Amino acid sequence: QVQLAESGGGLVQAGGSLRLSCTASGSRFSLNAMGWYRRAPGKERELVAAITSGSSTNYADSVKGRFTILRDNAKNAVYLQMNSLKPEDTAVYYCKAEVPRIWGGSSDYWGQGTQVTISS
Repeated sequence: QVQLAESGGGLVQAGGSLRLSCTASGSRFSLNAMGWYRRAPGKERELVAAITSGSSTNYADSVKGRFTILRDNAKNAVYLQMNSLKPEDTAVYYCKAEVPRIWGGSSDYWGQGTQVTISS
């Protein structure tokens, strides 16, 4: 059973920084794409940033230039460095990993979420 463990959320003032971490365990294979999503109160979950196994990245327009996604394939880990944080970044952040299946294709696994709160 694949499990994702997130850490690094918290409360910071606007302009501050946080680093989220997510480590996957239980996979027989190296992971495909990994990413961070967030859900703000009253809003739909949205993609924040994603990174492929080859380290190609994709960011939401709202975080470009402020957030950086990184991964460590040896550790099956993905990180989100968040700088210049704004109150509108307040949300629960979720890690997602695409895990290859033995019979082909992949399955998505999600972390439990970590709260990020930015005070103005």
